[in-house]
Amino acid sequence: MTLVPILSALFAAQALAPEHTVHLALGTAMASIIFTSTASVRAHHQRGAVDWRIVRRLAPAMATGALLATLASGFVSQRALALAFAAIVYAGATQMLFGGRPSASRGLPGTAPMLAVGTAIGVICGLVSAGGAFLTVPFMLFCRVPVLTAIGTAAAVGIPVALVGTAGFVASGWRVPDLPAASLGFVHLPALAALVAGSIATAPLGARLAHRLPATTLKRVFALLLFALATKMVLAYL
Repeated sequence: MTLVPILSALFAAQALAPEHTVHLALGTAMASIIFTSTASVRAHHQRGAVDWRIVRRLAPAMATGALLATLASGFVSQRALALAFAAIVYAGATQMLFGGRPSASRGLPGTAPMLAVGTAIGVICGLVSAGGAFLTVPFMLFCRVPVLTAIGTAAAVGIPVALVGTAGFVASGWRVPDLPAASLGFVHLPALAALVAGSIATAPLGARLAHRLPATTLKRVFALLLFALATKMVLAYL
């Protein structure tokens, strides 16, 4: 969610596909999650913080929802996508800043509720090009999953979501004219390569810090960053 406004501004500054700047930002950010999450999950798994049973239950529905949203993105104007992105980010940042930790429920729900929750989260992931941790972590905490396990498991769920979501952005942008030459659908390959180079090196550091730094401080800093970036997106496309 932090990458999309930044990439959108960078692409706009270079006049790359002016009618599809947001689409390119969303597709490229989604593709980068594949590499970021893989590096992060390795670090979390080494600390025993990934519950693969939850991954198997959530991932198929989330991936389906993400695919539906990303395939539909090619038919939506970038202004509408930008404003929808900002609205979802505002909601997520508000929850992080003021929502606190949810009260624990009785545990993970049955198959049908898990499918419904996973699909809904997946659609939102596709709209904002996120792995979904800002929604899956609170959901798992609500279901009595320990916080560090919820963080690691959310990163693991993000991998299939990113894979399928990236395929959706590639397909939806495949026949769109006037995209940059070095693009695969709505994925801009040079920007992706630069993001991957940085993220592979720094994602393990982020996983280690998540186990060491105060969670409340991290949430507040990240929420304020999201507010600022979403506001920039709104001002650019109103």
